[in-house]
Amino acid sequence: MHRFFVPQLYNETMTIEGVDARHISKVLRMQPGAQLQLVSDDGVSALAEITAIDSECVTVHCLEKLAESHEPAVRLILAQGLAKGEKMEFIIQKAVEMGAYSVVPVAMEHSVVRLDGAKAAKKVERWQKIAESAAKQSKRDIIPEVQPVQTMSQMLSANDCATKIIAYECEDKKSLKVALKEAQAKGALTDLLLIIGPEGGISEAELDAARAAGAVPVSLGRRILRAETAGLVAISAIFYETGDLGD
Repeated sequence: MHRFFVPQLYNETMTIEGVDARHISKVLRMQPGAQLQLVSDDGVSALAEITAIDSECVTVHCLEKLAESHEPAVRLILAQGLAKGEKMEFIIQKAVEMGAYSVVPVAMEHSVVRLDGAKAAKKVERWQKIAESAAKQSKRDIIPEVQPVQTMSQMLSANDCATKIIAYECEDKKSLKVALKEAQAKGALTDLLLIIGPEGGISEAELDAARAAGAVPVSLGRRILRAETAGLVAISAIFYETGDLGD
């Protein structure tokens, strides 16, 4: 069943307009009587039925609110070092599908890509659309935010998650699993900041800054993972360990 986001579920009868209305009428070719799901900005979802439709406006009647949740128990923020080409789009799309709460593009010392000003804002706008599309496809209860491009110091100072983890290829003492077990023992796995480097990796200065901010360096295994792979592997492992991928 197709899912669409609305600002608020404020009435039994509502309208969907703009891009979503055109998608429903022109692409999906839905007709009156067809059912869909609506999700409001506060995560409330409902089953609705189309009562009238044209290319610019779809009128729906809410049948019932849905109690099920599609969100992980852990609020995970992915701080991803800027990757080149279409890799960032891939990372954002898959991170949202897997359950990331937010994605922070980080301009790191070894990032090949350099974004600033209008160019950065345009990229973030496109990435946000990708996040929204992925949220709809994967039946998320929220549209994860793609935050503005930030420096490492800006990102660290803006995120006060209970647990902070940085994947570092030279770390050989602590695995991601051990770090998660330690956080669980402290009751600190309610929210988590996951820091992943770009193609060139994380610099010593960035590692020191992350440590100073409370981030724990971890290993993701004995093999070196690509920038577009590391974060997704880590997210999968985190949600597996916390029971989000099934008991």
